[in-house]
Amino acid sequence: MPSISPVLILLVGGMLMSAGSVANQYERTPEGQAFISTMVEDFGFEAGRVESLLGDAKRQDSILESISRPAEKSLEWHSYRDIFIRPDRIAQGREFMTTYSAELTRARQEFGVPPEIIAAIIGVETWYGRYRGNYRVLDALATLAFDYPPRSRFFRSELEQFLLMTREQGLDPMALKGSYAGAMGYGQFISSSYRHYAVDFDGDGVADILENPVDAIGSVANYFEKHRWQPGEPVAHRLEEDLPAGSPLLTKGLKPNLQVADYRQAGLSVPASVDDRLPARAIRLKGENEHEVWLTYRNFYVITRYNHSHLYAMAVYQLAEALKPGRDRSEKQPDG
Repeated sequence: MPSISPVLILLVGGMLMSAGSVANQYERTPEGQAFISTMVEDFGFEAGRVESLLGDAKRQDSILESISRPAEKSLEWHSYRDIFIRPDRIAQGREFMTTYSAELTRARQEFGVPPEIIAAIIGVETWYGRYRGNYRVLDALATLAFDYPPRSRFFRSELEQFLLMTREQGLDPMALKGSYAGAMGYGQFISSSYRHYAVDFDGDGVADILENPVDAIGSVANYFEKHRWQPGEPVAHRLEEDLPAGSPLLTKGLKPNLQVADYRQAGLSVPASVDDRLPARAIRLKGENEHEVWLTYRNFYVITRYNHSHLYAMAVYQLAEALKPGRDRSEKQPDG
């Protein structure tokens, strides 16, 4: 999901309660009143309508539990990988690619994004549409907008975007379901991403990424193209060498700020086909029996725009590699 993606969540014990918040009374709080004013004054909503929606929204403590420990921050790579790089998910991904072969090919032609990358995103996010989330989006966004201070500003903005999106698309805001973070559809777009990147890819006049896999394929590809996916460039390569945890070659931040030449000069085994000038970042992952060092490039960074985690991006990349025609589905470690 762009910005936030609902992959596996580890639920923690206990109930996270925030003082002063009462289920079904968001419309009565100062924050709720300010939100209503914004929707009326800035976007032309009727005050009674927004008040009614906030009054119907229910705080979900399980959402607060889930967002406190996302898998990307609580699992080592070998455990995280085992969630996604599985024979059944690979087999179903190949079925998905066969079913939508023409659409995936057209997406490559129009947006430059490989079919296996598009399929892998949908496979990681929703198991190819099988699991799209069971929370009411209204409940999820209201809970996080008003009862989750660390990111309340972001989720209040997403609640605004959600009401705008449902108005534009003619959807019932009280009926839509999604992830604990309010992400929706095959590709788990949050509301702002729906408004900015969803496309009508089957030509029926509606950009429906909630129920239409064809529109979802085009929309995921459009998202990647808008975030500067580079056709033909590599995503990642596994290196033969290890790097100590404190190595300056293991830079902080997701964006690559060194070049391939820097890693070659350090004596690392970068494939000869990779241009010296290509931006690169090495990451060190904890495998089941040893650490793995991977050199990642601009396209890997683009995958992290969907979910800001190098574990997520690596899972997408490795699933995509496993989905390529001719790959052995039992292959354990694609190396680029």
